[in-house]
Amino acid sequence: MNGAEEENDTGTVEAEPAEDYGYETYDENNLADSMASNDEESRQDDVIPDPEERPIMQAQVVLDRQGWGPGVIDGKMGMSTENALRGFQEANDLEITGELDEATEAALADWDSIPATRVVTIPESWGDARYYEIPEDPAEKAEMERLGYKSLDERLAERFHTTVEVLRELNPNGRPAGAGSPAEASEGDAKESVSSSEGYFAAGQQVRVPNIGADRIEKGAIEDRDWQTTLASLGVGTEQPEVDRIVVSKAGKTLKAYQGDELVALFTVSSGSSEFPLPLGEWDIVGEAYNPPYQYDPEVLGKDDAEGGVHTFPPGPNGPVGVVWIDLSKEHYGIHGTPDPETIGRAQSSGCVRLTNWDAARLAGMVSQSTRVIFES
Repeated sequence: MNGAEEENDTGTVEAEPAEDYGYETYDENNLADSMASNDEESRQDDVIPDPEERPIMQAQVVLDRQGWGPGVIDGKMGMSTENALRGFQEANDLEITGELDEATEAALADWDSIPATRVVTIPESWGDARYYEIPEDPAEKAEMERLGYKSLDERLAERFHTTVEVLRELNPNGRPAGAGSPAEASEGDAKESVSSSEGYFAAGQQVRVPNIGADRIEKGAIEDRDWQTTLASLGVGTEQPEVDRIVVSKAGKTLKAYQGDELVALFTVSSGSSEFPLPLGEWDIVGEAYNPPYQYDPEVLGKDDAEGGVHTFPPGPNGPVGVVWIDLSKEHYGIHGTPDPETIGRAQSSGCVRLTNWDAARLAGMVSQSTRVIFES
């Protein structure tokens, strides 16, 4: 899919490799990975219809595409999905209920043609990638080269804004729902579909996934190749609205992004704790760090192991601040990602504002040093 064509000595047309970005791109102009969404054209992989109607997952997929982050896409109503619905309702002058009520369903009907799921093929290169056992001990963690994904399964779940458990439900017996049972396939195909030393999924395998979109990466839009690879791995595109104000609500557990008075995005967050309360007030953004290392200082974090000393953890999606750090004018405080997306809005943070990695990456594309940051109770 990625490359130009040239004629060899035998007259056969072959693909000439295009620029190597370190992963299989969708095509030469869209530098998202090969599993990127395409609602306008029929994809060769997506020939297996979903046998189930998944109305809540379909709403989550649409909300996620539009910038109303439902958190982990799991086909269930929960706090993050309710927050996403409130954001959509506020932006569309609907009664704010946080429910998938009749008026909201009617407003979402413009996207009824977007199915809840699609079938993709896991890139072959994922089978050659390194996956990491991550120790608990800070000193051992600091010795690691990278705090990367622990398995192909975990990587696939984050790529499609969901969990391994949901992916297993969408792929019973290692095959996409609707593809029939392994007994209906050839013996070789059945074995291939579930064979993976790393877990349930394997490179080259067809899988059913939540149909997330808004993942187009325009060629030339990102100068940092490492960050471009991260965006591709998270299913996050480069077309993000520029916002001049973000408001974090401690009580609502939300981050709202505005263009003037218009609400254009909302994400559920974890913010502060009893020991490290959210610093209410207005702050500036002083910089952004993509795939940052992390300085682990147990004294600053109020840990019991203060005598263990300060350690610098390597970057990676499983680092304490995930894939991005948006630095604030309040010392030691920032907005960042997390290695544990399912805890957002439920677990407390060490004072900072924490989002899923994919929402943090998306927010990083919206803000600049001129964006005002307001923390309110």
